Amino acid sequence: QVQLVESGGGSVQAGGSLRLSCAAPGYKYRMGWFRQAPGKEREGVATVYSGGGGLTYYADSVKGRFTISQDNAKNTAYLQMSSLIPEDTAMYYCAAGFRGGSWSRPENFIYWGQGTQVTVSS
Repeated sequence: QVQLVESGGGSVQAGGSLRLSCAAPGYKYRMGWFRQAPGKEREGVATVYSGGGGLTYYADSVKGRFTISQDNAKNTAYLQMSSLIPEDTAMYYCAAGFRGGSWSRPENFIYWGQGTQVTVSS
């Protein structure tokens, strides 16, 4: 069992930045960030595995604006979000326990955090 605790959400104006954190005690494998806006399906935002050469993958909608990272010494993953736009408004979830397959599909992750709200106003 892996317990994930997200923090760092909030409200920001368009063009602003936020950094999300996900604490995962004892976990050092692939982690992902997902988001879900009202009335929409949960979608993959980014994923990282520092033990796998630090490879990262991003959704096209956030490439160049978001950066995912993983600090194994602190068992924490981060999502640095810059140049935020109103379309980024959603509940953001941290995920762990990757089963394999496509990283952007939520069913391929076992463990989930409680979510942290990000609201971007125009």
